[in-house]
Amino acid sequence: MTTIPLVPVRAREGVCIPLQDGTPATFIAFDGFERHTEHFAIRFEGRKPQAVPLVRLHSECITGDLFGSQRCDCGAQLRQAQELLKEEGGWLLYLRQEGRGIGLFSKLEAYRLQDQGLDTYAANRALQLPEDAREYAPAAAMLKALGCTRIRLLSNNPDKANQLEQAGIEVVERLSTGTFMTEHNEGYLRTKVELSGHSFENL
Repeated sequence: MTTIPLVPVRAREGVCIPLQDGTPATFIAFDGFERHTEHFAIRFEGRKPQAVPLVRLHSECITGDLFGSQRCDCGAQLRQAQELLKEEGGWLLYLRQEGRGIGLFSKLEAYRLQDQGLDTYAANRALQLPEDAREYAPAAAMLKALGCTRIRLLSNNPDKANQLEQAGIEVVERLSTGTFMTEHNEGYLRTKVELSGHSFENL
């Protein structure tokens, strides 16, 4: 198996922040990342913590996470992950990789091309950008800094599990997220299944 090298990072002291429903969550920043990639972790204690923690790697999506965009399923996946983590405990790693790593402005340009008929991957290629520029080695480095090397991964994306394994994190189980289909994102979801091997129920 190919080994992915990691940039060593160090977890800072966590800060407890009560969430909207009052659930306490501990936000943890890291030393070692470049300033413009301020990845962070959120620890949930959980009502029924598991021996092997549940972990969600979530790439930043301003349009979906903050504004509820229906062109993707990111916001819905983030909310589901939080509900599961409140129950089981574990980690949410929030990765600053907007638009599959191409950034917000380029993502908006890709949306414009999608409105003209291109799928999500073809739109990125038309902009001479990678289909998916996300890297999960930073997440592996964060998990190691947190002393968490065996996890249950909440993800439909096989590439996340593969990259984590190559970086020395044992993924003992991969759990699928829900299928959050709307009239605006059905093509987006089907493209993920057909071109990158994502797993969704009923698709």
